Amino acid sequence: MAAILFATTASAQRYVDSVQGEYDPTIYLISVQESGYPNDCCDKLQTMSQATQDYYDTHRAGFQQVDRPQFVFATKNNRFSLALGGSIVMRTSYDFDGISDSRDFIPYDIPLTETYNNRQQLLMDASTSRLFLKSIANTRTLGRVVIFADADFRGGSGRSYTPRLRSAYVSFLGFTLGRDVTTFCDLKAAPTTIDFQGPNAYNFNFATMIRYEFSFADDVLSAGVAAEMPHVSATYNYKFLEMRQRVPDIPVYLQVAWGPERRSHLRASAVFRNMYVRNDVVKENKSLFGWGTQLSGTVGVGPWFRIFMNGIYGQGITPYIQDLTGSGLDMLPDNGTGEEIKVQKMWGWQAAGQIGLSTRLFLSGGYSMVQVERENDFSFANEYHQGRYIFGNIFYSLTPRCRIGAEYLYGSRKNMDSVKNHANRVSLQLQYNF
Repeated sequence: MAAILFATTASAQRYVDSVQGEYDPTIYLISVQESGYPNDCCDKLQTMSQATQDYYDTHRAGFQQVDRPQFVFATKNNRFSLALGGSIVMRTSYDFDGISDSRDFIPYDIPLTETYNNRQQLLMDASTSRLFLKSIANTRTLGRVVIFADADFRGGSGRSYTPRLRSAYVSFLGFTLGRDVTTFCDLKAAPTTIDFQGPNAYNFNFATMIRYEFSFADDVLSAGVAAEMPHVSATYNYKFLEMRQRVPDIPVYLQVAWGPERRSHLRASAVFRNMYVRNDVVKENKSLFGWGTQLSGTVGVGPWFRIFMNGIYGQGITPYIQDLTGSGLDMLPDNGTGEEIKVQKMWGWQAAGQIGLSTRLFLSGGYSMVQVERENDFSFANEYHQGRYIFGNIFYSLTPRCRIGAEYLYGSRKNMDSVKNHANRVSLQLQYNF
């Protein structure tokens, strides 16, 4: 029998929070047959209210997270619902007095030798536009099951617009299985930036994982642990060769939250790594231990000011520091004979503040720094030593779904031999969520 679709633009209840304001999506009610859906208006309103509550409760806020969906399709009694959404993001940037050799502002990518071609550049980019799908099934055995997938258009080389999968996971009973932002990342500890990369000491990266999280004491305390697919970025030579990894990374965290809606929190995190490398001279495999610790969080100071911060220290943890991802600095051979290989020590921190001038207008600014420690016989002169990232921006919401912004960025890179350079960028952005 043909499916019948009942559509309504009025929900049974309005939901309001202090961060994103009113949430009142359009709910479409679906029945497989005309008589299969209750005719009673109260039953329909109850289903709509339950579907709205599902998407309100399961919304995840924080750095680069999607907005709540505005179109939801729900079946009889809200046993299953499906939402589609996304955003169009257009960013225009201009680099001057030095550039970051990337679409994003990455201090690691600042050229250290000035040429005719790296002092200025114009960038126009819409590749961070997003599409997402989210569905929720209310089951008897597993409770509320959430399925989520999203994509942007940064999958190709150069500046193409090839679609790229970001997240794809299913979660239930505290478990998350699939691809998601690493458990080591505190999503609410970073400020909003037009720059897609964000502060260079932050750690927003994706991993394929099995994760378990739980909260207790009325959501004051929460904790999580995961096994994540490892990604090792090392420098190899004639003796030491790359290997397929055998042991997952193990990130863990413990968080304490307080205040209205638990909007302030501090989180202590750690990650443990067992990284394999091949000694091709003696024909043996070798494992090196990497580890990292982090303190992160966000604190509301009154109704109009908020602080964001994270500090990280460890060795062999380049996937967990923005500026060092893919840098080859997890492990380095010695710079003499090349007979030994060692994990590298590294650390970083970022702090930012946000001032809400009104419900539509806010300002923010901050400072971030990353450093790789000098190691005797394991530091190369042209190797990255330190990167700095300073930003200031302003955002204004033209409508609840449309926001414009402007931003200034300053960054610098210094190598182990003290050779350094800097870059500047100004950016404008228009973002419309749908």
